[in-house]
Amino acid sequence: MAEKYNASNVSIEQILNFIKSGEIAIPEIQRPFVWKPKQVRDLIDSLYTGYPTGYLIISQSPNMKLKDGSLSEGKKIMIDGQQRVTAFMTAIMGMEVINSNFEKKRIKISFNPLATGEDETFKVQDNAILKDKKWITDIADIFKSDFKQGSFVSNYCELNPEINHDKLHDILGNLIGIKNRQIGVITLDKELTIDEVTEIFIRINSQGAKLNQSDFAMSKIAANVKYGGNTLRKAIDYFSHLAVQPNWYPEMSKDKDFMNSPFATKIKWLKDDREDIFDPGYGDILRVAFMYKFGRGKMKDLVSLLGGRDFETRDYKEEIAEVSFAKLTDGVMNFMNEFSFTNFVLAIKSIGFISKKQINSQMTLDFAYTLYLILNTNNQINKAQIKHFVSKWYVFSTLTSRYITSPETLMDLDIRRIAEKGFVEYFKEMEEANLSDTFWEVRLVQDMETSAINSPFFNVFLAAQVHGSDNSLIMNGTKVRDLITIMGDVHHIFPKSYLQKNRITDKSKYNQIANYTYLDTQTNISIGEKAPNDYFQIVFDQCSSKEMKFGNITDIKLLKENLNTNCIPDNIVSMDISHYEDFLLERRKLMAKKIRDYYYSL
Repeated sequence: MAEKYNASNVSIEQILNFIKSGEIAIPEIQRPFVWKPKQVRDLIDSLYTGYPTGYLIISQSPNMKLKDGSLSEGKKIMIDGQQRVTAFMTAIMGMEVINSNFEKKRIKISFNPLATGEDETFKVQDNAILKDKKWITDIADIFKSDFKQGSFVSNYCELNPEINHDKLHDILGNLIGIKNRQIGVITLDKELTIDEVTEIFIRINSQGAKLNQSDFAMSKIAANVKYGGNTLRKAIDYFSHLAVQPNWYPEMSKDKDFMNSPFATKIKWLKDDREDIFDPGYGDILRVAFMYKFGRGKMKDLVSLLGGRDFETRDYKEEIAEVSFAKLTDGVMNFMNEFSFTNFVLAIKSIGFISKKQINSQMTLDFAYTLYLILNTNNQINKAQIKHFVSKWYVFSTLTSRYITSPETLMDLDIRRIAEKGFVEYFKEMEEANLSDTFWEVRLVQDMETSAINSPFFNVFLAAQVHGSDNSLIMNGTKVRDLITIMGDVHHIFPKSYLQKNRITDKSKYNQIANYTYLDTQTNISIGEKAPNDYFQIVFDQCSSKEMKFGNITDIKLLKENLNTNCIPDNIVSMDISHYEDFLLERRKLMAKKIRDYYYSL
């Protein structure tokens, strides 16, 4: 069997020269450097003392046919070891890196030639070190090509007479020798598929980390200067960062090269955006842009296309890579469009999903946005109906957990079927196949027998309450919407402490979603450990006495309406611990019916 990779030992200096010359692309230099300065210090210390520092893993893209018929050598991309190499580049070569705040900074490592015993040999540069004559404040100065060791030794020894010239020469020789330290490099065969690369990565990586296909795609994008991949990658990163931290915009504006790119005006609107329903990461942006423009759902296909893969002939062509970068760039631009993005978010909020807490699947949200972009370019769909179709599909795919297991396979299938049959016809088929009476009356009721607070079914139930402008339990005027977004928490209808006192101590039992409701906190405190037949009797009684003890309802008609909208069984007033299982089943049925009515009202 042919070797899937070859391993070799290469000096640190050679690795850095390969990167400077462009022979190996290190895409992470375009992204935030996530290591802490102390980790950089520790790495340099390990090299100095001769400790192993792990392997670098390099993926080599296959050779591509150029337009003139000749072959180009496949680009080598570092897919594991970027953080270590970036640490070398900032500490030894003196290069700036982009930190977690997207600011360009140097990490300066200082060296103490006089260190003995418990003294630290290396430290991250600080003000105290700058004032201490025994420290070499920045080791990058020692590695410069024009470093004059003789004069440096003379000056240092004059300031620190306790060390002699010969000893300092030896110590500096050991420090400079870091660049000759050997590091293991594993170069993967260029014919490997992304699945094979992923498997090898997992087996070699000491932490067993998963090589995310979006990460792999981003590495290919950032390494490509010819078709603007390096700027595209910045745009994707900056958008995802701004979506979470709009106040970061002034820092982004310091990147003058990026601000002169067409992407800058596309994402400027995010500086005033405060919505958090859909805060996409780079993987979400890539996935949506890819599905929308390429009509495919599997990210490994994007990796192949960016590498120039021809799926029919199975060879690699430059024109395919060029077209793929152009299409992806266009897709990312469409993703970032303020009108599209904000209207999509409004569509999701308009059907009751008003809080990030209600979003249990980012994949489901990704596909819904992809669908929004697709339908906006479809002349067969009435533009006024797009939000309706997209929001209804979102609820449908959430209820059926469509993109939870094997999401890419189903996304790929859905995109192809929508293209073949048209969305309206395909959606009708999907509803008929998945939303039978049995689904609503049996399967959904069974699916809600769970204690997962982020259950998609409970989230849809809450959306139904928000959409219906429902009052929270035993309150008139305090909406479920208010409690979700402002001041409320989920509480137990059968109080948790009451259940535990009555020997129901299994979390999966007392935390059933059918036992959950959004309840005003003060009301919940007042109820305390009371049984439902106790506190609900008081609520009913106050409709006669007009003396409020729990909640604020003193009208029997309003109370019955309130119980109905919150899916509370009529006989709750007589329920104690012996009725708990019956209560859960009855409430699940009522919740399922409410969800059904909500779905068909959209």
